[in-house]
Amino acid sequence: MLTLALSKGRIFDETLPLLAAVGVRVLDDPQQSRRLILDTDREGLRVVLVRASDVPTYVQQGGADFGVVGLDTLIEHAGGWGGGGLYQPVDLGIARCRMSVAVRDDFDYPRAVRQGARIAVATKYLHIAREFFAAKGVHVDLIKLYGSMELAPLTGLADAIVDLVSTGGTLRANRLVEVERIMDISARLVVNQASLKLKQQALRPLIDAFAAAVGGPGPLQK
Repeated sequence: MLTLALSKGRIFDETLPLLAAVGVRVLDDPQQSRRLILDTDREGLRVVLVRASDVPTYVQQGGADFGVVGLDTLIEHAGGWGGGGLYQPVDLGIARCRMSVAVRDDFDYPRAVRQGARIAVATKYLHIAREFFAAKGVHVDLIKLYGSMELAPLTGLADAIVDLVSTGGTLRANRLVEVERIMDISARLVVNQASLKLKQQALRPLIDAFAAAVGGPGPLQK
């Protein structure tokens, strides 16, 4: 049995066409069912629904053989670019967005981040924010938040936020502006190292099919 870990929402929705392209159909609709383990029409393959932030843990610890997770979550899980012991064979190119710095539209960001400055930054992406500002020589006081990030600059809790941006509409609606683009984000296929060895006959064709469906394989990384 192979287990694929997915999270509800955008990643699940955008993974379905890729699964269809590799000949797999999920038989249960998570919007209509409370089941957390979903059947597929491929014998020996099931889907488990977990929180997005838990996908790397399920795959790394063997609760799932492979999964789909955003690069932002993967970096935070690993505490860096190494992947936390997970193989990352394919950039699936789905759930695209960007990680950016945003501030109030009346905030003088260039002056605030001059060399040696210190600013307060609200984010749930602590590692990414810390590394980004450290590379600029800017000292940051990081404030961890899990939602409504846009409120932090508006209430004076923070000078800036580091968050995912798609269209920028929420920023504009709250009089925030995007001042720096940290990185582009997309979802990656991640694979348990032991599964890749022990279940290679079943798993490798699926990895290759995913790679073909998005236009070719990416570099295999640990």
